[in-house]
Amino acid sequence: MSDTPKSHGRKSIRATLQPRELITPTPELARAWKAQVITLLPQAFPGVLGESLTGRALKDGLWSLTPIDLRPFGEGKHRNVDDTPAGGGAGMVLRADVMGRAIDRARDSAPHGAPLIYLSPRGRRFDQAMARRLAEGPGMTLICGRFEGLDERVIEHYGIEEVSLGDFVMTGGEIAAQALIDACVRLLPGVLGNAESAVEESHSSGLLEHPHYTRPAEWQGRPIPEVLTSGDHAKVAEWRREMSERLTAARRPDLWDRHLKSRRDKA
Repeated sequence: MSDTPKSHGRKSIRATLQPRELITPTPELARAWKAQVITLLPQAFPGVLGESLTGRALKDGLWSLTPIDLRPFGEGKHRNVDDTPAGGGAGMVLRADVMGRAIDRARDSAPHGAPLIYLSPRGRRFDQAMARRLAEGPGMTLICGRFEGLDERVIEHYGIEEVSLGDFVMTGGEIAAQALIDACVRLLPGVLGNAESAVEESHSSGLLEHPHYTRPAEWQGRPIPEVLTSGDHAKVAEWRREMSERLTAARRPDLWDRHLKSRRDKA
């Protein structure tokens, strides 16, 4: 079978009087949030996840990433991972036996309670609430689809959760997997420099985020709204809330209706 997949991330180095067991695998990472990705494109990872805040957190061992190459689990000399769809039709379908072997390998090292998630356009739409739920857990194993999709029996057998980024179709799940991981990792303790950033962002309160401004005070004849330079924090907070409500009502009536319903339920 394949070599052990490379895990991205590192443990922190600390002085200790206790000799470290050479065969013990990175004990600090064992407690970190762990992402595994089953994919035909392992070279696509960490990709953008290795940059900026998520990349720094990866190097610091706040989370770990293990791409699992699906190809070595394939059938025959050419390691085939797909076959024609039962009942006919265009395209190819990822085989149940091949994916099953890859999932079993992933589960051997997955943290207890980590969900199996298949990136699928027919899945439940990913949102900030789901990101928070996943970030509060021990990690997750993501399955990146290709071709026409994955044999339904695998989804049923393992109780896989199907998740979609939105109502559109992509050529594979790798980009979606990176987006989902990024949304979760940035919520982990210690990843963002300012913990308030995650609280004030779009969707965190059920509303879109208010507009932002910075220097220069005037640009192309457009000044920063006066209230933001007034020094009155109460008025600034009120203005930001009002702008969030206006933007949400105008651009996302679905979110606005949900927000109004939530407010009525609390009244």
